[in-house]
Amino acid sequence: MSKVRDRTEDFKDVAHRSALSLGYNESKTAALLASFIMHKPRQRSGFTRAALKTLESIGTLEQFLMKHKKDYVDLHRTTEQERDSIEHEVTIFVKSCKEQIDVLRNSINEEDANSKGWLGLKGDNLNADTIAHKHGVVLILSEKLHSVTSQFDQLRAIRFQDAINRVTPRRKRKNTTKSNAAETSASSSLDPNMKRDFEGLGDPDTQAAPIRVQEQLLDDETRALQVELNSLLDSVQETETKMVEMSALNHLMSTHVLQQAQQIELLYDQAVEATQNVELGNKELSQAIQRNSSSRTFLLLFLFVLTFSILFLDWYS
Repeated sequence: MSKVRDRTEDFKDVAHRSALSLGYNESKTAALLASFIMHKPRQRSGFTRAALKTLESIGTLEQFLMKHKKDYVDLHRTTEQERDSIEHEVTIFVKSCKEQIDVLRNSINEEDANSKGWLGLKGDNLNADTIAHKHGVVLILSEKLHSVTSQFDQLRAIRFQDAINRVTPRRKRKNTTKSNAAETSASSSLDPNMKRDFEGLGDPDTQAAPIRVQEQLLDDETRALQVELNSLLDSVQETETKMVEMSALNHLMSTHVLQQAQQIELLYDQAVEATQNVELGNKELSQAIQRNSSSRTFLLLFLFVLTFSILFLDWYS
């Protein structure tokens, strides 16, 4: 058996001479060989760039929350205005990310509508797989944004709970003060009678008694006004607590309404797609019925001609 000869070097020499004859110098040849080994990165599509930008925005939002988490929760680090500013910036971030996700979803729907061929049927499986992949990307971005907003909802719930806890002890202290003032007023209301009895019995200076009575009446009126103001303050603080609770419930309701709106929109798109599929199925069924009737007519005509031919041949023979 003959020995196999290695012709690799001869092939390289022939390829080099052919490249030189076609006008390729050494640098162009080296660049061409390098491009065969190290491929250039593929250019990203507009959808991919937009999705990466949205993911970067969500990551920036998450970093912002982690950076200002202690400032938002701790009462001694920032003021109410600064916490409101942080909350406003987070709301703007979330709204911007949601708009970007909506743009991506609309672009997928447009691409899906344009990719349908004759009679609304989808063109090729490759395009369908690409659209399904893009839907998955949008779903992942939505879940990522929802996870970040859930973290902020927890921080906001902590803030509202701290506000409620700050208001509740003050109400308790005011109620205690109110009860003490009422007891003092009741005890003071008994003092003038006792004083008048003792003064009538043994005090010869009866001119100072009307002055003390007037001072006691003024003290009673002052205490009554103080009790009324304390009751008004308690009602105001109770209203403040209810407003804080209503604000927290309103935010939670808006979050759930937003999630339900997204789910309703998805269900609406699926219902529209199902309606289109039903219409296409009806068209296909009508066409199948027409083909069936035409084939039946052709079969009857063929049998009639065949029978007539057999009778003609039998008569002719």
